[in-house]
Amino acid sequence: MNETGGHTPQICKQNIGDAELSYLLYEGDGPPLIFLHATGFLPWLWHPLARELSSAYRIVAPSFCEHRETDPENGGLSWTTLAEDTVRLCSALQLKKPFLVGHSMGATVHLIANALCGLQATGMILIEPILLPAEFYRGRMSVDEHPFAAKAIRRTNFWHHRDEAMAYLHSRSLFQGWDDEMLELYIRHGMTEGQDGGLQLACSPQREAALFMGGRQFDPWPLLPKVSCPVLLVEGEKSETGGFIDSNRIQSLIPDCERRLVKDAGHLIPMERPREVTRLIGEFFFSLQKG
Repeated sequence: MNETGGHTPQICKQNIGDAELSYLLYEGDGPPLIFLHATGFLPWLWHPLARELSSAYRIVAPSFCEHRETDPENGGLSWTTLAEDTVRLCSALQLKKPFLVGHSMGATVHLIANALCGLQATGMILIEPILLPAEFYRGRMSVDEHPFAAKAIRRTNFWHHRDEAMAYLHSRSLFQGWDDEMLELYIRHGMTEGQDGGLQLACSPQREAALFMGGRQFDPWPLLPKVSCPVLLVEGEKSETGGFIDSNRIQSLIPDCERRLVKDAGHLIPMERPREVTRLIGEFFFSLQKG
């Protein structure tokens, strides 16, 4: 399998003031494009998309997992902090009016960066953004009470070897719809060798839980009318989030918002339908440049 297809990203680090942020860089002569990943995942899962788009954009894909210390039982890592870190990274790399693509947590972080932190963007694609009912953002909540953090912190985190890890992924409903290359990238870059051998998750269950907990520190709903660029909202036809995320309301509150449904896809659309998502990104952003 050709992981790079002739477009090998640079693995870079950038000091953003009080933290050092790792990111993948696909150098190009076009305008900047920033990919932000979902909770507990990694920038390498954007690689099949970035590889195809790198001839038209200068692509940056940060890693939001280990750059800050955090405790899931003490509120976790706020998504407003991640939004501020995105703005700092853009400033440090001199990324002017970038195109923004985010998935799940990454989509909400981009929204906050634009509407709260003042990151001016040319256009934004929100893939299954996490905006939960307003009551979710009120009061205190333990990790065990959080519907996603409770699962994350109990996630399996050891496999003896690659084949065992791949068999595990194939056995889990979460991964069964994934593109084959995405599964390979997840094992190659989303798992690391443990101190005593075997494989462990690069983003530990504790860190993933801390990211989920951080998502409830700030209610993003009041920000939607303040989004200052055209938006494409992308949903999976079979997404399990449909029961508690109100996409109709999201679209109605964002001033300039189109919407696309990806058939036969769940919440993890980029991993399940990378070629279709690449096409949607290319078409939407081209229409903004052309217009």
